Amino acid sequence: MNKHYNLRALAAKAVAQVLDQGLSLSQVLPSLQTPLADKDRALLQELCFGILRTLPQLEGYIRQLMAKPLTGKQRTVHYLLMVGIYQLLFTRIPPHAALAETVDGAVALKHPQLKGLVNGVLRQFQRRQEELMVADDRQESRFLHPSWLARRLQAAYPEEASAIMDANNQRPPMWLRVNRLFNSRDEYLQLLAGEDIIAYPHPALPEAVRLETPCNVGRLPGFDRGWVTVQDAAAQGCALWLDPQAGEDILDLCAAPGGKTTHILELAPLARVTAVDVDTQRAGRIKENLQRLGQHANVIVGDGRLPAQWSEGQTWDRILLDAPCSATGVIRRHPDIKWLRRDSDIAELAALQRQILTAIWPRLKPGGTLLYATCSVLPEENREQIRRFLQENTDAELAGTGDAEQPGLQCLPAPNEGDGFFYAKITKGQTADNPARTK
Repeated sequence: MNKHYNLRALAAKAVAQVLDQGLSLSQVLPSLQTPLADKDRALLQELCFGILRTLPQLEGYIRQLMAKPLTGKQRTVHYLLMVGIYQLLFTRIPPHAALAETVDGAVALKHPQLKGLVNGVLRQFQRRQEELMVADDRQESRFLHPSWLARRLQAAYPEEASAIMDANNQRPPMWLRVNRLFNSRDEYLQLLAGEDIIAYPHPALPEAVRLETPCNVGRLPGFDRGWVTVQDAAAQGCALWLDPQAGEDILDLCAAPGGKTTHILELAPLARVTAVDVDTQRAGRIKENLQRLGQHANVIVGDGRLPAQWSEGQTWDRILLDAPCSATGVIRRHPDIKWLRRDSDIAELAALQRQILTAIWPRLKPGGTLLYATCSVLPEENREQIRRFLQENTDAELAGTGDAEQPGLQCLPAPNEGDGFFYAKITKGQTADNPARTK
């Protein structure tokens, strides 16, 4: 590590930016990791992800150990204490090293006068750990989820809520999508074995492979040549459910970072694909992924609610709408979601999803297929959304799994399975008065 950096101080700063400024770890970490060696980058990520995964527990311990919380300019040292406690509880870092580096972090954060406090609190935690763990029996500490989200999950899934929250609190598995244009999945499993990478095929998804232990993409055979893509198993279901065919016009809406766009083109290389995302920077990620895989799609920056501004009157045979959502199905990959989301966000997101779905439906050709997908596990964004859409659109017919009352397929996160994901496949009837225009 560069001697000018104290890794524990960097972790405290990152957590502060998430919790006090509302930024995501994906926004905060890259710039902090850039000057670090690979080993230190990995440790910084582990500390930040781990703290946000176990936040209520760490908060509970600090509350018991301190007469009053640190506030104002000293608030970052509060997060430094979390860094110290997290190391003592959940890492193999020798306690003396964890304490020394964390105490020095107070100096790096320009609060040298608080070194004694940091040392005292952490040593007190070491002495009282068992007592503190017994005393903190709050629901948030037990489930490591905000109470509003725990309530929603318990209401929607009375029998599975605890298992969902437990899965959310685990480290996620690393799934790969094998590009069938280069290798079959069995052939790629042999290539992995040749690199001493242990991997397992998914029982139902034909290109999905789970690594026993996550690894750097640089170790994956042919990654830079497009032989394989890192993509969760549940996300791989989107293109498979869409079932793209050669020669079709296909729209991938809300497409960034492009994993599903590239999967569509692997399944149907002769399809004409348009990928649209509202964010210019994220649309750039689509282009990067297409370039790595040697593929072509028409990438457009546009708002899904306003297709008239970017569609030029085109209609599509198939539309994949991976709708903006609460991301409550991918918390294990992004533990900051638990603390960045608010209960009030769910109704706002459901309204946005409905606007996009309603706006894009006329752009689907008669006889065409729309796949609605989210990485949420909340019914308001999923089954309730689709149930209402089917009721309001007489030319919309549910295809695939589910019925009018329970439309679509809801996947829940599980340790060696995919993330939480929802799919609903809808076809458009061949009606004479259909509002869609032909190209």
